[in-house]
This record gives sequence, C-alpha cells and structure tokens, in this order.
Amino acid sequence: MSINNSDSLFESFSAKGLTLKNRTVMAPMTRTFSPDYIPTTDVAKYYRRRAEGNVGLIITEGTFISHKAANGYERVPAIYGEKALAGWKHVVEEVHAAGGKIIPQLWHVGSVRKEGIGPDKSVPAYSPSGLYKPGAENGVAMTQDDINEVVASFAQAALDAKTIGFDGVEVHGAHGYLVDQFFWQGTNQRTDGYGGSIENRTRFAVEIVEAIREAVGEDFPIVFRFSQWKQQDYQAKLAQTPEELELFLNLLSHAGVDIFHASTRRFWLPEFEGSDLNLAGWTKKLTNKPVITVGSVGLDGDFIGEGNADLKGTSNPTSIDGLIDRLNNDEFDLVAIGRALLVDPQWVNKIRDKKEDEIAPFNKDALKTLS
Repeated sequence: MSINNSDSLFESFSAKGLTLKNRTVMAPMTRTFSPDYIPTTDVAKYYRRRAEGNVGLIITEGTFISHKAANGYERVPAIYGEKALAGWKHVVEEVHAAGGKIIPQLWHVGSVRKEGIGPDKSVPAYSPSGLYKPGAENGVAMTQDDINEVVASFAQAALDAKTIGFDGVEVHGAHGYLVDQFFWQGTNQRTDGYGGSIENRTRFAVEIVEAIREAVGEDFPIVFRFSQWKQQDYQAKLAQTPEELELFLNLLSHAGVDIFHASTRRFWLPEFEGSDLNLAGWTKKLTNKPVITVGSVGLDGDFIGEGNADLKGTSNPTSIDGLIDRLNNDEFDLVAIGRALLVDPQWVNKIRDKKEDEIAPFNKDALKTLS
C-alpha cells in the first residue's frame, strides 16, 4: 500500500469556534467499557491515546441522554448525572492535555431499546410509532409530552457538555436510532406534524438542533450525523433524489447545524446515479456547510456483512489515494476513521510519515485487544 500525497489531510480546519490541526476525525464507535454507565479512567486513557496519535477531532462513542428510554445497551456511557459528567470531564481534560479536540455524540436509541436494559430496566422503548422496522412493533409511540422531554434532554446534554469543556457536540441522527426513526417513513407512521412529508419527518430533529443552539449559544459547534442506511435495512434511503436530500439538509442547516457527518458504509460509492459524488460530496454541494465523510476509510472491507451482526472476516489496510483525491477536489472537509484507528492509535501519524505498511489488519483477534 502506498499513498501519493496526503498533505491535504494535514491542513488545519476551522468552523464555528472549532479549530483543528488536521482533517482527521475519530469516528464514534460503541465500546461498552463503562460500568454503571460511567466513563472510567481507562476510557480517558483510550481517547487520550488517539489524541496523542495526532487525530484532529475525536467524536466519542454514543453517550445516552437523560430521557428514561434513551439507552439501549449495557456498559455504554451516560451524559447526565454527577458521576458520569465527572468521568467525561476527566476524558476531556486528558484529550486536551494531549493536544486534541473532542466532542460527545448525543444518543437516544429509540425502538432499538429492549425492556430489561438499564438504568431503569422496566422502561419500554419509545419511538415515533412504536415500530422497530416496517411491520415490526417494539415499545410505545411517543406523545407530544414525550417528544418535548426528549428535545429538552438533548439540549441539557449539550449544555452539560459545554460546561465540562467539550469542544462541541454531535447529534446522532443516523443508523436507525430515534432521530433517524422519525426521518424514516418505514418507522414513522405518524399523522400529526411529525409524520408524512419530509418537512414533517425532519421536524423532531429541527427542534432538537434549535433547542441545543438556544442552550449553548452561537459559538459552540453542532455536528449532525445522518445516514441513508439503517441497521434495520441497509438498503433504506431517506432521500431518493438530490432534490429530496437538499430539502432534508436545508431544514437542518437552517435550524443551526454547523457541520454534517454523512455516514456511509463505503465512502467510495456514489450516492445517486449520474454522479461520482458520495453522500458527503452531495451534502457539501447542496448546503455549502463543512462535511465529514466516513465509511471503511483505510480498509478494504465492511465491518459486517449484509444482515449479519457478526464481524465479517478480516479487513486489510488499503490505499487512501481515492479518498485524498476527493478531499483535494473539495468534495468534503474532514475524514472520519473508524476501525483502522481502533486497531492502531498511531494510524494518523503512520499515514503522515508514509509508514502505512506498518498498520495492522482489523479482525476478530484485533477486537480482543482494543485499547
């Protein structure tokens, strides 16, 4: 594997009070290493190692907000309560001490939740219409009061994040979790102002972004992660055409999103026929806002196969020349690295120093030693 010229990956970047030393981003990746939902000193060390590895911006694993049904997995971190916030404050301090920048990903899982998951194991899943996917019920449909509570919980989490020193926040609006369940017609069968048209299905997210902006002020960056695909259906699409995507994105942009994080499973695949632009490229073209691309960067295979929750074989390091070409063409501004950075905290430095042949492959054995 060789890289022709990665200089553009190491240019500085600034947007809405956020200044980064390079264009690399650590993608948010769930770890379940936080007992009692509290990030530990080991979690702080884990993120500090990536900051020491010269990552420009770290986006934390999903951290669940204070709404009673927000969490869907044991041992993931919360972002409310004195102990959890103290844990995150320590994480922030460690990353900053290593010269890095860090934002939390604010998360509500919606109907992905199963009853029996804490903190309150008696709470069912909450979602737009009580659906996990088309035709599959799980939990309860949200009332207006429920919607208001969740919006307020996102805003409070963002304010708490700012208070303890984070450099911004990311709203998790992707992958078939709650915010995305409102976007997706397959899970949003509402007949009120939150269902039906794209405008209505985007209203919940717009209210979240507006509430966060009001809570944190104008100079605190809001990143919004979205995807066409869902964990319930890899082939699902929110927008079938660039025109539909433009409408969807502009609603969020006008609400206060500063940076879009366009999640795809493979960054090199075009989003619509007739153009080589990926989802990030279309997002930048349609909004003129900064955009993060993501999707198997630096690896030659997907993390999981179609409809398979298990790891799919081995993903080997591969050239990022195509990625650099797209970055040089101004198709997007930032590049999020997931598994490649998990297996090697020094991935960014090795790319910079043209030591990419030293990067290890990612497989089941690598998962056992992630730190």
